[in-house]
Amino acid sequence: MELSERKKQILKAVVEHYIDSAEPVGSKTIAKELGVSSATIRNEFAELCELGYLEQPHTSAGRVPSPQGYRLYVNELMERRAVSAQEAESIDETLRGRLEDMGGVLTNAGQLVSTIVNYPAYSVTSGNAALTVERFELLPVDATGFISVVMTSDKNVKSQLQSTALAFDAARLSDLKNLLNTHFTGKGRAEMSARLMSVSEQLSPEMFLVLSRTVEYAADILDEASRRDVETTGASRILKMPEYRDVDKAHELMTFLVDDKEKLPVPEDGAPLQILIGPENVNEALHDTSVVVASYDIGDGMRGLVGVVGPTRMDYATVTARLSYFAESLTKMFGKGLPPAETKKTDPQKPKELSSHV
Repeated sequence: MELSERKKQILKAVVEHYIDSAEPVGSKTIAKELGVSSATIRNEFAELCELGYLEQPHTSAGRVPSPQGYRLYVNELMERRAVSAQEAESIDETLRGRLEDMGGVLTNAGQLVSTIVNYPAYSVTSGNAALTVERFELLPVDATGFISVVMTSDKNVKSQLQSTALAFDAARLSDLKNLLNTHFTGKGRAEMSARLMSVSEQLSPEMFLVLSRTVEYAADILDEASRRDVETTGASRILKMPEYRDVDKAHELMTFLVDDKEKLPVPEDGAPLQILIGPENVNEALHDTSVVVASYDIGDGMRGLVGVVGPTRMDYATVTARLSYFAESLTKMFGKGLPPAETKKTDPQKPKELSSHV
């Protein structure tokens, strides 16, 4: 059923008052704001409750939004806000200071978001399943020891000291290195394992041990790079929110954020921004919360996610504006980098526009 414009106005007012106060909203408050009688508002309240957009707590004559009401508010009624120039500069400065440590940015993305939105946050880095080995090096140490050096296709270099049960001829490591670079580069784990078996008959047992240890090490590197990593931060921020004055309720959510973080929503469709309200979150531990998730482009076909977890009485307009700008800034940073501070010329009073898709 399509709501009348007056009902939409009332619902919008209730949602925004409840976001600000965390207290059920009475008819007198809305009547005064909209310039109509309290009796009219009470009738509209009753109809909005019947339609599922408002709820009436047992202990209060006021109304609060339902998940359905929040959804309509987010989709149609919420005024899209833009980050201010000061907010934009603060976010850019935070990221600019970390440009030299891309890995640190990914690891701490959730922490940075939690700081700018004042809610618990999490970050997800999707693994790079397309990563391969670009080059191998083998360095002799002693009769049974050597160092495997692996450079992956993203130009990261890792090394590990290895040892075998059989002594080998160090002079033959050069030939083995050539074999590795000829037959095992540009391949995924499964392909490397298949190649390992196909060349086993060409090598003596001691040299095959060196080869297999090196290939296994390379496969472990590719496995680690392909795994999804989830980090949460700021869980204690919920203790300051009225919804979590109940210690048991707060403890349940905090425990979930710490111990079950892998179950946090990770949308796979690549949308720039998604909002999950209450029961829209599949996990029961999140049924009384809202989750806002933004994605950003890391490059090389990889994407990262940053999410915010809070009560359904979340300040959606502020969170979506700041989170969207943060994600867009990360994409720029991993692409061409953020502009240096001295080149930015913005009116400090003028909000900075951003794109947002809900």
